[in-house]
Amino acid sequence: MKKVFLLTAIAGLFAFSSVKAQKDVAMTGPKLGIGAEFAFPMGTFGDVTKLGYGGSLLYQHPVAANLNLTGSAGYLNFKGKDVNIGGVTYKGGSAGYVPVKAGARYFVAENFYIGGELGAAFSTESGGSTAFAYAPGIGIEFPVSDGGAIELGGRYEGWSANSHTSSFIGLRLAYNFGL
Repeated sequence: MKKVFLLTAIAGLFAFSSVKAQKDVAMTGPKLGIGAEFAFPMGTFGDVTKLGYGGSLLYQHPVAANLNLTGSAGYLNFKGKDVNIGGVTYKGGSAGYVPVKAGARYFVAENFYIGGELGAAFSTESGGSTAFAYAPGIGIEFPVSDGGAIELGGRYEGWSANSHTSSFIGLRLAYNFGL
């Protein structure tokens, strides 16, 4: 058992050193990321909707050491829950949104960032409204090649419109590549 542990530890060291030897993409040059989005509704928004899912594009442009400006656009679809009101069940439909945001990411450690974005979430439904969007978040990028990285990020996102805020916890799994 000790031999298996020792061999695993040695293999882990070699794997870690090979990752460190690659170019650190989190800190260098402009890059574009394409990702899968998952949204877990909270509060009253969670009472009427299920898990949201979609995709996004995110552009990053370095402006100072460890600081990137960002621009993102995507699509999120939320399925409505069936709601029982007064003994009558209303079938939940679905609603689509196109969030468009700009912001910044600051790399506090080699590949770990904190950031925030502001923008708008446009409803794709007939008669739907546009909401002010804000999203503080954190994440990490794992270099996988000289020009690419896998990103895993989490954020709290709120959409405010008509004196009401819909909020969710968002997760993004993406591949970022240098331009």
